[in-house]
Amino acid sequence: MKLIVKKNQLGGLAPAQWLRRAGYALINNRDGGESFARRLGSGFYPRLHLYFTMSGEEISFNLHLDQKKASYEGFNRHSGEYEGELLEIELARLKEYLNEDLFA
Repeated sequence: MKLIVKKNQLGGLAPAQWLRRAGYALINNRDGGESFARRLGSGFYPRLHLYFTMSGEEISFNLHLDQKKASYEGFNRHSGEYEGELLEIELARLKEYLNEDLFA
């Protein structure tokens, strides 16, 4: 699921800083890229997994749910969910951070 916002909606914070304050942790991916995750329990999975891209004044957050790590050798694919109630709830939670000054 995607959430597209304007840079000024993050209250002057960089997207990575905003995500950390919203409960996400930085992940350094095997391909050298970065993403963010928020655990849903005490283990590493399941987790909410999020990437973002910036284009001009817009930031696009792409969110999915990782159910588990890839269970077969040589593949990066996992049991990811890209739609559903849990993702809708998480996007609504993130939108609340845009509308209120919760980081003051």
